[in-house]
Amino acid sequence: MNDYGKPVRELLKENGCERLRLGRGDHEVWRSPHAPNPFTVPVKIKSRHTANGILKDAGLAKAF
Repeated sequence: MNDYGKPVRELLKENGCERLRLGRGDHEVWRSPHAPNPFTVPVKIKSRHTANGILKDAGLAKAF
């Protein structure tokens, strides 16, 4: 199974996003300069649809 966690985080960092804090369970809270609200990112991302949804929340284009 694929794990999209690391590639998603790398894309977020490359586009100026920053991790604010740890969230509940295995989630992190991130902030993007391209989006008005903070968003959550799970540590393990198994679905490309979830990975693309996170990028959408960050105001970025699909990558997977």
